[in-house]
Amino acid sequence: MSKTMQTDLIDGRRARSERSKQAIVDAVLELMEEGNLIPTAQQIADRSGVKIRSFFRHFEDMETLFATIDSQNREATEALFIGGDRTGALEERIVRSVERRAEGFEKYNNMILSTTAQLWRSDILRKNYARYQRGLRKDLERWLPEIKALSHSEREAVEAVSSFEMWHRLRYHQALNRAAAAGVQVAMLNSLLAS
Repeated sequence: MSKTMQTDLIDGRRARSERSKQAIVDAVLELMEEGNLIPTAQQIADRSGVKIRSFFRHFEDMETLFATIDSQNREATEALFIGGDRTGALEERIVRSVERRAEGFEKYNNMILSTTAQLWRSDILRKNYARYQRGLRKDLERWLPEIKALSHSEREAVEAVSSFEMWHRLRYHQALNRAAAAGVQVAMLNSLLAS
């Protein structure tokens, strides 16, 4: 076999391997989007069209898979939450910050639920979730620098009101539509910050 043919063979295997690896990542995200918040390795392998042995050849364990998903999606996830027009009166910035978070919470609802459901068993997920929480907290202070003048308990209340957990409660447990849930958060933040 010529050197060119060997190189082509190796490149072909590498490309197939990368396609299989990406198919696994895509399968996890699809399953979560459909509501399977804790898919098993077998379910992921079945959805991706790879054998379970191939799954574990690409990802030695679920931690490795979680790390890969985070590294692939971190930039897009953070971009959805961070940014936006932060000028204007406090009341305007509160509305825009709530809308910005609502967009992210709606888009990544099942991914966030999946992550929180598995925090107990995954060091990677705990580390990544804590990093995202710190980032959201800092970002909220950029939207609403008035937070810095509040007492510790008031700052924690602002954080709780702005959280995914509060958003999920309003949308799922209290069955509010998006506009109504945003209205509740805006009213609560105004009462905490505008007093």
